[in-house]
Amino acid sequence: MIESISRRKLTVTQQLSASFLLVILIGSLLLSLPLMHNSNAPATTYLDHLFNTVSMVCVTGLSVVPVSQAYNGLGQLTAMLLMQIGGLGLVTLVSLSYYSLKQKMTLSDQSLLQSALSRSNSSGLRPYLFFIYKLTFCLEGVAALILMIDFIPRFGWGHGIFNSLFLAVSAFCNAGFDNFSTTSLTAYATNPIVNITVAFLIIAGGLGFANWLDLVRRFKAYWLEKPRHFKLAFQPLSIHTRLVLYTTATILLLGTVSGWLLELNNPGTLARLNPFQQGMVSFFQSVTMRTAGFATIDYQAANKSTNLLYMLQMIIGGAPGGTAGGIKVTVAALIFLLFKSELKGQKQVVFRNRSIPQALIRQTLTILIFFFLALLSGYFLLLITEPKLDSFSLLFEAISALATVGVSMDVTPNLSTAGRFIIMALMFFGRVGPITVLLSLLNKPEKNIRYAETDLTIA
Repeated sequence: MIESISRRKLTVTQQLSASFLLVILIGSLLLSLPLMHNSNAPATTYLDHLFNTVSMVCVTGLSVVPVSQAYNGLGQLTAMLLMQIGGLGLVTLVSLSYYSLKQKMTLSDQSLLQSALSRSNSSGLRPYLFFIYKLTFCLEGVAALILMIDFIPRFGWGHGIFNSLFLAVSAFCNAGFDNFSTTSLTAYATNPIVNITVAFLIIAGGLGFANWLDLVRRFKAYWLEKPRHFKLAFQPLSIHTRLVLYTTATILLLGTVSGWLLELNNPGTLARLNPFQQGMVSFFQSVTMRTAGFATIDYQAANKSTNLLYMLQMIIGGAPGGTAGGIKVTVAALIFLLFKSELKGQKQVVFRNRSIPQALIRQTLTILIFFFLALLSGYFLLLITEPKLDSFSLLFEAISALATVGVSMDVTPNLSTAGRFIIMALMFFGRVGPITVLLSLLNKPEKNIRYAETDLTIA
């Protein structure tokens, strides 16, 4: 089955990377076909479509030519499929069709699927895979119906339904593309239906499917309990789910309040809005920085301090095992817990009276180092290839690409050919890199060789 994606002799990490490269290659060739383009589309090259395809498959949102300008209905449908495949993964899609045909998978195929789903073991792969697709299509479908309330009167029946489906898929996959504007969702900055629905989809996609499964199981159990005690509703959740939920809620709250206060008196962003609208816009920016890529404000008009705050949120990203990018909220949480334990003089890193294994802390630090090495390398190359562009805006662009966010300070269309390849590489590494790094760490046998200790001065 997976042999059609890549050769059996390739490692699991290489097969995962090859699956994304395969989708990118096919998608870029399809989108470059004239039958995919609008009759009045601006002149484009294969590189333009390749850049857009990389961004779609890596669910980023950066583009050199807007979807609404470049592609007709068939092209937009292709773009929607690319985002869906990029968000859920080609390996999971092929595996789903394989399971649907009731065929048995080899152990190597199960290992590949397990890695693609970020699962720690291979037990229950089939029901978990079906749960992912049921949840995805259910949430996207319900959200699309809600968006139709606004979009059908605005665009008409045909375009209203299609635009709702396109935006729902893009939001859940944290892709950041829309097919009806050239300025993202800035025209809908104060529209509650669009804001709340899209924000929910972004959070849902970035929450991680394992956490959704835990929540669904807990909700079913809670609903059957008699009497129901709200205080006990979340206690049986796994430690991982609690850590993700607490960290996500904290980041969203701090991001919303901080962004609101920093932009409160800025006439280019929030100053002209009423308090409710200011809160909604601030909340949406905090959500979209979880690697979604939609924008309801002009980031060039925002204060640099605010954009720096947004960069930090982009780096953190969403939860593992979902459609979001970044270093992941679990990595950020473990770094904070490690810092907290060192300040308290504790020998163990603890969360909810549970100690975190040292091996997990080492993996966390390795992913963090990989991310920042990739970021600094990409940013360094951008400073060389784009000397005429603002350095702060280039850093914003580099972080947005590597964290697969997709927001921009209007840098993307002005990139040189070399700059575009750098951004494409950052988007690809941001989508595939952390997975391959973690898998390479997990697959290596632990060596029990112990050496004599030594002392070093670090401060």
